[in-house]
Formats: sequence, structure tokens, C-alpha cells
Amino acid sequence: MVDAVVVRATGGAEVLELTQVDPPEPGPGDLLVEVAAAGVNYIDTYHRRGIYPKDLPFVPGNEGAGVVRAVGTEVEGVDTGDVVAWADVAGSYAQQVVVPARSAYPVPEGVGAEVAAAAMLQGLTAHYLVTSTYSVKPGDTVLVHAAAGGVGLLLVQAAKARGGRVIGTVSTAEKEELAREAGADEVIRYTEKDFADEVARITDGTGVAAVYDGVGKDTFDRSLSCLAPRGMLALFGASSGAVPPVDPQRLNAAGSVFLTRPTLAHHIATPEEFRWRCDELFAAISADRLRVRIGGRYPLAEARRAHEDLEGRRTTGKLLLLPG
Repeated sequence: MVDAVVVRATGGAEVLELTQVDPPEPGPGDLLVEVAAAGVNYIDTYHRRGIYPKDLPFVPGNEGAGVVRAVGTEVEGVDTGDVVAWADVAGSYAQQVVVPARSAYPVPEGVGAEVAAAAMLQGLTAHYLVTSTYSVKPGDTVLVHAAAGGVGLLLVQAAKARGGRVIGTVSTAEKEELAREAGADEVIRYTEKDFADEVARITDGTGVAAVYDGVGKDTFDRSLSCLAPRGMLALFGASSGAVPPVDPQRLNAAGSVFLTRPTLAHHIATPEEFRWRCDELFAAISADRLRVRIGGRYPLAEARRAHEDLEGRRTTGKLLLLPG
């Protein structure tokens, strides 16, 4: 038997139950991995609460890194003992998980398993947002909400690496310091000032080329008002709740702007795209051009506390569960 966190009924963080389950068995094309670290993400809370429904019971978690313990048939290029990382693979809050080989990325030497686990989902999200959703160009000014969060810190660095000017929003002085360390040119404490008014002041009224918004309901309207004509609002999450239905005419009135609701799965849908994004992500990490901040480490038994801290906005950087 192996330890795993199981959700038997949707609800608050109290429904996360540490229990023992039968060891998983890899099928053709799969790897059995001993989990060194599993990432904690907002999407896990959506699954737990039933906002994104899943069949019950289920083991939450969508990313991690660990050591390959068994290799299924039809798998080439991976051996037992290899360290791999994965994203968008269900069931990662466990001591062992089955990972499709096509979804496993070999962790480069010199990159620890914890950093690899922390980088996958949020790092790949930052990558597709600045390369594919709105391709940041030198001289672009972009707005990053929750700039001291897990995705936010990576987004700031990724946009700066492409020559962008970054405005970040945060809630505290501590988070402002982290956003500035990541490279943010301007930081707005939204608890003290209206961020849309500040964006207008900083840009001399022209607005920004793109807003990267993982907050949702609380920021959506003001985010829309921050855009320059033909700008892009990339709504990639909803930590404050879902955005109500939107009249498309509002996009016209805001300056023929664009609104998109992207998700990672559609940006790593082929092995080639997954590999390309991982190659660029880990090359940046290995060269110290991209720094991954781990803001909290929790034993697997404390998954509830990790969710409570994340939803309570008491965290910065990435949260990890450590099954060992």
C-alpha cells in the first residue's frame, strides 16, 4: 500500500484525506514514478470544490517530479532510476503515480526534483502566455496580476526576458519586494491604490499591450480598462471566483481589444510542443535566467494546510507537497 490524498466528497480543504491505496500499475506507454515532490496549484482547489467536476473519489494534483521505478511496455528512452517531471497528469498527491511517458520530461542534471516539480505547471503556463497567448515584444508594457505568486513571479521574469516592461500588482510590502527582485519595473499595491488608475498614470494614459490575469472576478473589469486599443486580456485563472458572462460589445468599447481564456492542456497537446516548451523552460532554469521560488513545503499529510494557505493568499511562490 502507498500513501495518497483522496477526495471522497467535494468541499472545503477538510475533505482532503490522507489514506492508503493500492500501488498503481503502469500500463503500456506508462511510467511508475516515486513522487519526490508534487506541486500545489489553484486548479487543485477547483477540483476539490467541484468547480471543475471530477468523478469521485479521486486523488488530486496535476504535476510533480520523482524517480522512475518501473517502465511499461512500449516505452523507449526512459529507464528505472531516471528523474522525470510532469504536468497535467492527475493523481500526483501520492507516494507513487503513473505518468504517461509522453507527458514525462527528463529533468536535466543540476536541477533538483523539487525545483523541477515547482516549475512544471506554472512555468509552462508562463511560457505559453508570453510566447503564444500574447507574444511579448521588446518595448511592450504588460500588466501581471498577483506578481509575487507562483505564476506571477515566473511571468514577470519571462516577460522581462523578452524585452517587456512589466507592471505587477501585489497586496503587501513583502510581496512588492519579491516582484521587484523578479524584475518588475513598477509594482502597484492594490490594497492601497486603484491599480487601473495607477496603470493609466504609469503609461501616460495609453494602457498596456496585455494583461495577464489569474485572479478573475475581482480584477476583470478594471483589467479590461487597462488595455491599450487592440490589447489582449489573458484570463488564465480565477482565484477570486469566476467572471460573470461578458457582452462582446464591451470589447469594442474598450478599444477593439481581445479576450481569451487559455489553459495549459491546449498548449502541450502534442509531444513536440510539450518538449519545446520544457526545453526552453529548463534551459532558462539551468542557466539561472529563470529562478523558481519555492514558498512552502508541506508533508503529504498536511495537504489541507497547503490548500488553506493558498486560498487564504498567505503564500508567495510555489507550494509543494513532499510525500517522503
